[in-house]
Amino acid sequence: MHIYLLFLSTMNNTNVETFVDDQYLLHRIKFYLLLSLQIPATFLCLLIFIFFCTHRALVRVRQNQGLLLLLVVLFIQLTFDIPMVVYFNYLGRISPATPAYCTWWTFLEFTLNGAGEMLMATISIQRHIFVFQGNLFNVRLYRYLFHHLPLLFCIIYPIILYLIIVVFYPCDGTQWNFNESVCGLANCYLLYDTVLATYDWVVDNGFPIVVITFANVALIIRVIRQKIRRQGVASWRKQRRMTLQLLSISSLYIIAWFPSIFVAIVQNFFLPTFLADVQLEYIFYLTYLVCLLAPWVCLGLFPEFINWFYNALHRPNIRHNSVRPTNN
Repeated sequence: MHIYLLFLSTMNNTNVETFVDDQYLLHRIKFYLLLSLQIPATFLCLLIFIFFCTHRALVRVRQNQGLLLLLVVLFIQLTFDIPMVVYFNYLGRISPATPAYCTWWTFLEFTLNGAGEMLMATISIQRHIFVFQGNLFNVRLYRYLFHHLPLLFCIIYPIILYLIIVVFYPCDGTQWNFNESVCGLANCYLLYDTVLATYDWVVDNGFPIVVITFANVALIIRVIRQKIRRQGVASWRKQRRMTLQLLSISSLYIIAWFPSIFVAIVQNFFLPTFLADVQLEYIFYLTYLVCLLAPWVCLGLFPEFINWFYNALHRPNIRHNSVRPTNN
């Protein structure tokens, strides 16, 4: 009997050590992968901002304003949110392990994710106006109603919402998991308020992805129909370029967010434990691809930036030869 118990104890210890080793390796892989993507993405965002600061006329182009605002949100995520994810994977645990830190982290992450999704959905709808009714924004009233106010709403609404349901939501702070990324996503409203959690996932995360998907499909159909109807080569080239630009970054949002939203909806409506471990360890990490890869996708959205950067790299060096008097 003693030998059997000793054997079980040895097996348990071996399993625990194997689990710890696997977790350490997984965290290391995530750490190096995230860091290798974060640094160049942050540098590229800075270059794009410098470009727009030196080319103010392009900032006044309305098609660029929504995308530039989206880049600002993604840059904040790269410089404030992603470092916390990188640091967690470097240590393998939350540090500092306090409820205040977890509240701040989840508030920042949820706010930036929500703002990014809503901005992308708004940009997708506005692109229909730019392509087919470009003169509409020449009227000040329509410019405010359909351009400025929607973009402003995409920033203000997530901030107010997550201040209420994350920061000010009554909770004792004992629910946090300090061994999981983003503290296990253990916000009280997600754990104890099914109605609010469902609203957040469906309305604030799922609905923008649905809008992005349908808006892009509708844009493709409308552009093709207009191509067939008008047979205008010049107009078709312009519309095709604007459509492909939007599809490139919209597809990134759909690929990154659809798995997490699908799993969350199944958990809220059918099976609370559905892919719970996989969601935290793998699926949720896909959402970080948006801020890590979107700056590179945006290179195709700003062709003027590519020309500016190319000319800056290949600018010829002008040497000034100084003439010195010679001694006879």
